[in-house]
Amino acid sequence: MNKKVPAGYTPHLVALLLFLVISFFYFKPVLQGKQLLGHDTESWMGAAKETVDYNNSHDEPTLWTNSMFGGMPNYQISMTQPNNLVGYVELLLNKLPLPIYQIMLYLIGFYVLLLCFRVNPWLAIVGAVAFTFASYNFIIIFAGHNSKAFTIAYMAPLIGSVFVAFRRNKLAGGILTTLFASLAIKANHVQIIYYTLIVLIAFALVEFIYSLKEKQIKSFLQSAAVMLVAAALSVGMNATSLLTTLEYSHYTMRGESNGLTVDTQNSQQGLNKDYITQWSYDIDETMTLLIPNFKGGASGGTLDADSETGKRLKGMGVPNVDKMMKDMQLPLYWGTQPGTSGPVYLGSIVIFLFVLSFFLVEKRYLWWLVPVIVLTMMLSWGRNFMWLTDFFIDYVPMYNKFRTVSMTLVATGFGITLLAMLALKEVLDSARDRKTLVRPVFISAGITAGVALLFALVPSLAGSFVADSTFNPADAQFRGDYAFLRETLPLDREAMLQSDAIRSTVFILLAAALIWLYAKNKVKATVTISLFGILMLVDLLPVAKRYLNDDHFGRKRKIENLHQPTAADNMILQDKSQYRVLDATENIFNSAAPSYFHKTIGGYHAAKLRRYQEMINMQIEPEIGQLFGAFGRAKTFEEIYPVLDSLGVLNMLNMKYVIYNKEAAPLVNDRHNGNAWFVQKIHVAANADEEMRLVGEIDTKHEVVVDKQFESYVPAQLPTDSTASIALKSYEPNHLVYTFNSKVPQMVVFSEIFYDKGWNAYINGQSVPYIRANYLLRAMKLDAGAYEVEFRFEPESYSTGNAIALTSSIVFILAMLAFVYFQFKKTAKS
Repeated sequence: MNKKVPAGYTPHLVALLLFLVISFFYFKPVLQGKQLLGHDTESWMGAAKETVDYNNSHDEPTLWTNSMFGGMPNYQISMTQPNNLVGYVELLLNKLPLPIYQIMLYLIGFYVLLLCFRVNPWLAIVGAVAFTFASYNFIIIFAGHNSKAFTIAYMAPLIGSVFVAFRRNKLAGGILTTLFASLAIKANHVQIIYYTLIVLIAFALVEFIYSLKEKQIKSFLQSAAVMLVAAALSVGMNATSLLTTLEYSHYTMRGESNGLTVDTQNSQQGLNKDYITQWSYDIDETMTLLIPNFKGGASGGTLDADSETGKRLKGMGVPNVDKMMKDMQLPLYWGTQPGTSGPVYLGSIVIFLFVLSFFLVEKRYLWWLVPVIVLTMMLSWGRNFMWLTDFFIDYVPMYNKFRTVSMTLVATGFGITLLAMLALKEVLDSARDRKTLVRPVFISAGITAGVALLFALVPSLAGSFVADSTFNPADAQFRGDYAFLRETLPLDREAMLQSDAIRSTVFILLAAALIWLYAKNKVKATVTISLFGILMLVDLLPVAKRYLNDDHFGRKRKIENLHQPTAADNMILQDKSQYRVLDATENIFNSAAPSYFHKTIGGYHAAKLRRYQEMINMQIEPEIGQLFGAFGRAKTFEEIYPVLDSLGVLNMLNMKYVIYNKEAAPLVNDRHNGNAWFVQKIHVAANADEEMRLVGEIDTKHEVVVDKQFESYVPAQLPTDSTASIALKSYEPNHLVYTFNSKVPQMVVFSEIFYDKGWNAYINGQSVPYIRANYLLRAMKLDAGAYEVEFRFEPESYSTGNAIALTSSIVFILAMLAFVYFQFKKTAKS
C-alpha cells in the first residue's frame, strides 16, 4: 500500500519541482545537448590537463604540476579530498548539467535559509527566486567561476543554520552548520567564505548584546560552544585542502615578502594595493543595484539598429546595419573599473522591499544586517573610498590576501535580499493590521521609485556617459573611421540608463500596488505571494539573460574539441624529452591555454609562487622583451640565435621552444640549459636584492647564485670532470629520476622550481638535502660516483590533512546519526 506524502512536505516537493522547471526553462539549450563553457573553465582545462591525465592513469594522485610557471602545487587547480565524506551529499544534485546544478544550489540554499527564519515555504520559494536571479549569480556562471558560485550557494543555508543554533535549536543548528560549513569550505572560494564570516561575526555580536540585555548569556554561550564544535568539524573535514593551501599561501603572491625591495610591483606582504583595488565599484555605480544599466551594463554589449550608433552607421551608408549591430560588441560600460562582464543588479522590487523593511522588520535583524550591508557596500568602493580600504588592508587579518574588492557586494546583496523577504513576511503576517501597511509602502515606494524616476527624467545626473580613460580605456580607443563612436556611445548609454530607470520605476509601483491591494483586502495572501513570484521573475530574469543566454551555449562535441593542437604544437609534441615552451601568440602570463599541450614558462593562476612572480617582473619580462626585439629586427633565424645566449633566466628555466606563429615551425632554442647541469662557479648573495641582480648577470649555464643562508652547504672547490654526466631518466609530475655519473664531486642545478614544503630528494633510498639556487631553482651537491637522484613530491600537509579529514568525517556522521536517533525516539514517545 502506498503511503501518502505528509501535507507538511508538500511545499518542499513543489519547491523542488518548481526550481527544476525554472532552471531548465532558463537553460533550455541543455535539453538540446549543448554545454556552457566559461572563460575560467576553459582556462582550468589547460591548467589541469597534466594533472587530470596523470590521475586518470595512476592510483596515487599528483599534487604538483609542471604545466605552468615552471611548476607549482595543484592544490588550487585540481586536487581531490578523498576523506571528506560530506562530499557525497552533493552526488545527487551534481548529476545534473553544471549550470542547472548551480542554479538549483542557489535556489535550494536560499529556500533553506528562509525556512530557518520561519518564512512560509510558499513565500520562501519567492525569496529563493529573488536571490538566485540577481545578475551577478549568472555573470559568474558565464565566466566559469564555478567555485565562487558553489560557495555563494552554500553561504545562505550556512547563515540560516547558525541562526537556528542561536535562536531555535542548538543541536539541530549545530548539525546543519557543520554540514553547510563543510560544503562551503569544500567549494574552495576562500574570499566568499571570508565575506560570509563578516556576516556571521556581525550576527554573533548582535546576539551577544541582546543576550546580555535579555539576561540570556548562558544560552548564548551554549550556542557559541556548539558553533565552535561545528566549526572544528567542518574545518577538520576539509583539512586536506585547508592545510595544503595554508602552507602554500605563505609562498604565493598573497604571502610574506621574500625580502626583495627592488621589485616595486611586488615587494610588500600580501597583494599590491593597486592589484587589490583594480576592480572597485564607483560610489555612484552602486545605483546598479536598482537600475542595471546605470553604468552601461557590460564592457562588451550590443545595440540595435535604432540606437544612435545604428542610425549613424545607416547615415554613413553602411550595408546590413541590422545584422552588424547584432554581431558588434561595443564597450557600453563607462564606469571606472577596467572592464566588467555586467553589473550587480539585485532587482528593483527587492530594493523597494529592503527599504520597506526599515518600517516592518524586527530591529534585531536590522541591527545585524544593515551595518553589514553598509560596510560591505563601502568596501566594494575600494580605491574610491580609500581610507576604509587602507584600514582593512593594513589592519584587518587576511583582507590583503584578496583582490576584486567589488566582490563584497555578494554580502551586500545577501543582506538586502534577506531583509526584503523578511519585510514581505511581515506584510503577509496574518496577525498584522493591514491598515498599518499603507503609509510605509507609500514612503518606501516614493523613495525607491522616486530615485529611479529622477534618473529617468534627468539622466544627466548620472554623469557624462563618457568612460574615464584613467581607469577605463573604452572610449579613448576610437580614432579615425571609428571616432564617431565617441559621440554616439554616450547618447546610447544615456538612453540605456533612461530605459532601465523607467523599467525599475514600473516594477516598484506594481509591487507597491500589489501590497496596497492586499492591505485593502482586494487580493488574498496566496495570490499576493504568487504575483510577487511572477513579478520578481519578470523583473530579474530578462536582466540575467543579458549576460547569460542561449547564445552562450555550444555543442558538446565542439566544446570537447576546443583545444586543438596547432601546427606549431604538433611539431613540438614530436619531442618526447622534458622542456618548457614560451607561447608568444598568447598572453604569456594570463593564459593557461598553452598548458593544455606543453609545460610552459607562463600560465594563468591567481596564486602563483611569489618568487616566480618576482622573477617575471625583474628578469623574465625583460628577457622576453629582448627576444621580441630580436624578432622585430631579424630577417632570418640565424640573426636571433646570438640573442638566445643572453637569455640566462629563460635558459635556466629550460625554455627549448618559442611559438611565435601557431601555423609555423617554432623557434628551437638550442641554448637552453636542459633538465640539470653542472656549474663551475658559485656566487653567494648577501640578500634577496643581490641574489635577484646576480641571476640576471651571471652565465647560468656555468655559474650559480645561492643565498648566504646556504653558504655552509656549498663546496669550497669545484673540481672538473669532462666525462661527468647527469640526465633525466624518468619523468612524472610528482616524481623525477636522474642518472648521475662523475669521478669528482659536483654542484648540480636542476631546472625545477624550489618548494621544500613537499619536494624531497633521495639517493639510494636515503633522504638527502638540497638548496635553493638562482632565486627559485633547486641545487644539490653530489659526491663522486654513479647512481640515481630522485625527487618526490610528498607534502606532509596532505597526508596529515587526509587523516584529520577522515577522523572528522566519522565523528560528524556518528553525531548526525545520534541526533536523528534521539529525535526519532523523542517523537515516538510524544
